[in-house]
Amino acid sequence: MGFFSTTKTIGILGGGQLGKMLLNTTRQWDIQTRVMDPSALAPARIGSNAFVQGDLMDYETVMNFGSSVDILTIEIENVNAKALADLEKKGVQVYPQAAVIQTIQNKCRQKDFYKNNSIPTAPFNLFESKESLKDAVGRGLISFPFVWKSESMGYDGYGVKIIRSNQDLETVNQGRCMAEDLVNIDKEIGVIVCRSVSGETVSYPSVEMEFHPTANQVEYVLSPARISNTTEKRAKEVALQVSKAYQHVGLLAVELFLTKEGEIWVNEVAPRPHNSGHYSIEASYTSQFEQHIRALLDLPLGNPENKVSGVMVNLVGAPNHQGPVHYKNMEHILAIEGVCPHIYGKKETHPFRKMGHITIVNKNLETARQIAEQVKETIKVISK
Repeated sequence: MGFFSTTKTIGILGGGQLGKMLLNTTRQWDIQTRVMDPSALAPARIGSNAFVQGDLMDYETVMNFGSSVDILTIEIENVNAKALADLEKKGVQVYPQAAVIQTIQNKCRQKDFYKNNSIPTAPFNLFESKESLKDAVGRGLISFPFVWKSESMGYDGYGVKIIRSNQDLETVNQGRCMAEDLVNIDKEIGVIVCRSVSGETVSYPSVEMEFHPTANQVEYVLSPARISNTTEKRAKEVALQVSKAYQHVGLLAVELFLTKEGEIWVNEVAPRPHNSGHYSIEASYTSQFEQHIRALLDLPLGNPENKVSGVMVNLVGAPNHQGPVHYKNMEHILAIEGVCPHIYGKKETHPFRKMGHITIVNKNLETARQIAEQVKETIKVISK
């Protein structure tokens, strides 16, 4: 392929924890990398062959960076998509493609995409402004409760809010948005699909996601999901339908709602490594990060199946703690069999900031889940 032990380079826009974990594979295979991130202290700065500090949303900055690499990928969607499209015109291989990113980084456009491609998703209405949404509520066209979603810049629970009253509605941000029907959810599950340049496609087993009740962040990820074989088959069918519609290259994390009525609806997707796939480093034959690199280089895709059951716990900053980070009781959790911590390298903590994750592997999923709860109660991410 020309990337092993050569000067050919993969560029990564974004130097957070996802970039850092992608670099484990490139280091293992001696593939040259360049990483760009706004922060001089980005976690991926150490593992890359070259690190550039720069604004991911600035057109010229992205153009200059992308022009210096052979393949360009992302670990965050908030990048200048116009620059990516122009880099493609210059012959740079951009994966996922600029058109995919342009659709996905806009939640309203993403929802229209599902509707236009007959992909099952929750009913929704789009609004040009907060005022037009309030007007629709006032005229009885939209009823409480519903889910408000901002058009852009939403992640980890930001830009999403359940609206139960006019008072709640007053608290949402200005700008284009959507009102989505509040789904009667049984479980939130996810399927990661990987597609190579030549179109080879594999999908990981469904995972089950448990969310923090107030932060709206994923708290636990269980693999495999505790669902029936019929539901598992349907979840993969829908995820593959989404992947085929996007025609992306690389990973696509498809977040799904399993309704109380047994239907599978697409919530949203991420065209990159995803929090719901972190368990795969220890629990799968091929991690999501290695799979992504394989796809970019058009190598044969690896086996996505589990070697063992896994439960991932997000390590987030404790409430009321802000400042230099300290991981309290790390030695206690390391004494537990099957516990695998990953510390991202962020030096400053604040409430609910993702600072790391811990995967617990065990041949029995329920045992792994019990240990995960014990781990979460033991380790604390606090400030010094």
